[in-house]
Amino acid sequence: MTSTDIYLVAAHPTWGKSRVNRLLMEAAKALPRVEVRDLYSSYPDYAIDIAREQSSLAKAKLVVLLHPIQWYSMPALQKLWLDEVLTYGWAYGESGNALRDKDLWLAATTGAPESSYHPQSYNRYSFDAFLPAYEQSATLCGMRFLPPLILHGVHSIEKEAVAQHLHTFTHCLQNYPEWPELAKLGSCPNCLVPKEDRPTVENIKADTKTDTRRE
Repeated sequence: MTSTDIYLVAAHPTWGKSRVNRLLMEAAKALPRVEVRDLYSSYPDYAIDIAREQSSLAKAKLVVLLHPIQWYSMPALQKLWLDEVLTYGWAYGESGNALRDKDLWLAATTGAPESSYHPQSYNRYSFDAFLPAYEQSATLCGMRFLPPLILHGVHSIEKEAVAQHLHTFTHCLQNYPEWPELAKLGSCPNCLVPKEDRPTVENIKADTKTDTRRE
């Protein structure tokens, strides 16, 4: 029996309108080593089961974020998932080693063509300029941020290009970690968060009692 060592977190607010992400998610579900979580179907009320998510993450070697790029970032429920699941003391910080030495892979799509991510075009920056938040989130948790798989221009892309992208995506999942580019990646930097940079529960309670300002 093949072990499940890849955890794919899929986020799309309107799957019925998806041309590519839905196909990628369904293909991943068919692979025996991949556990797939459809965030918007699993948590339509945005009440994320943190213990469930942390359990799935702990078992995985590769964590995949699958979503469309919306306003140069991730969908809202995907961001909430990061906020609530990757907690201090579990995912990062003192004794937060649950994700250390795992890999994080972004598989995302954009509606605009790649040529629009250019200083002389309407998105003004190369697409790589929008990736540091993803990379640093992985690094803070002791994870390697793998070269992302991005498909641009999905609103107008040809079916043949979608099929090729789907093949590349499933091939990567099936063959992880035997990717040629991984051999060139070093170990993850160590980003320790000092205890004094995090408020204690006692300090938070004290601040709440003494600060009577309304903002």
